[in-house]
Amino acid sequence: MKPIFFVTGISTEVGKTIASAIITESLEADYWKPIQSGDLDNSDTHKVKALITNNVTKFHPNSYSLTVPMSPHASADIDGVRIDIDHIHPPKTENYLVAEGAGGLLVPLNDQHTILDIMSKDYKTIVVSRHYLGSINHTLLTVNLLKQQGFDVALIFSGDKHPTTEEIISKMTKVPVIGRIEQEKEFTPEVILKYADRFRENLIQFSKKDKF
Repeated sequence: MKPIFFVTGISTEVGKTIASAIITESLEADYWKPIQSGDLDNSDTHKVKALITNNVTKFHPNSYSLTVPMSPHASADIDGVRIDIDHIHPPKTENYLVAEGAGGLLVPLNDQHTILDIMSKDYKTIVVSRHYLGSINHTLLTVNLLKQQGFDVALIFSGDKHPTTEEIISKMTKVPVIGRIEQEKEFTPEVILKYADRFRENLIQFSKKDKF
């Protein structure tokens, strides 16, 4: 059975959706966003679908589609629902599956659970890290928590290159780096395909890698 890749970030707006599109295109994987908060007419599923050119990928429905672009626990409260993690199950597929999280690992879903609670130890977890003041701390916290919990972890860097930041993160985490996504003027299907080709070998190697 092909693995599930779970894409998380060190914060919001770090490039999870673009990274998810690249991984999806690279492996011709299925795509699933368990929880969508807001932008239901232009959701992350819509965005990834618009960037994919292969004919294999299937897009699976959200477990929860919330109307307000806020933390899922707050958006659910506004919608008058409670997120029950027992109702969040990955779709059945024989294909690779790319699951995109919401925000970071400890984004709350309700009073008890966070994004981390809907992640299985069997998932291949990819952390998207983007340079900003404090991003080293956020990246190390995210990666170290995942490793402590028994997850297999890799990194994707996004945005303008910052060598000293990326070097110290790589040295201190000792996890594989799938690649980096530059600060492109525009992300088109052609640009996504370029990165998909570039990342494919590292993604396949990571999919076969034993846990740390």
